[in-house]
Amino acid sequence: MIKVRAFNAQSSSSDIDELWTLKFNTIRKVNCRDYTQAQVKAWAPDSFDRESWLKRVSEMDPLIAEVDGVVVGFADLQVDGYIDHFFCHLDYQGRGVGKTLMKALMEKGARLGVPRYYSHVSITARPFFEHFGFTLVKQQSVEVRGEVLTNYVLEKIV
Repeated sequence: MIKVRAFNAQSSSSDIDELWTLKFNTIRKVNCRDYTQAQVKAWAPDSFDRESWLKRVSEMDPLIAEVDGVVVGFADLQVDGYIDHFFCHLDYQGRGVGKTLMKALMEKGARLGVPRYYSHVSITARPFFEHFGFTLVKQQSVEVRGEVLTNYVLEKIV
């Protein structure tokens, strides 16, 4: 059973490392099918600044998905409807983790009165978001640590 809980910086300091590892491994081992090795290394660098990541995660206030106490995904929704992060553990893809997280984000958005959801999604994640009713706004090229990556701005109007 997939359980979704809120992130809590005070009681979940171990979450910081787990979320970084999950993001890192997803980019390096899943997104690599749509991006070059140089691009995924730029996107998920070998170096890890724990304090910067703690600050970023605390600010984005993600929802965390767990299965039997194992962190298997995380996603965030900002008050303006922006979904900045949405990652599922590589060993749990296709098992409903993403669906559960998306449902939780939509429920949170409904409570906040969000009229429009939007995200900058990878080539890999685009079909997933489109499955949930997101539509293409534009394709873009973004520079990350000297590498240019293609992603898409997708939105969902409610």
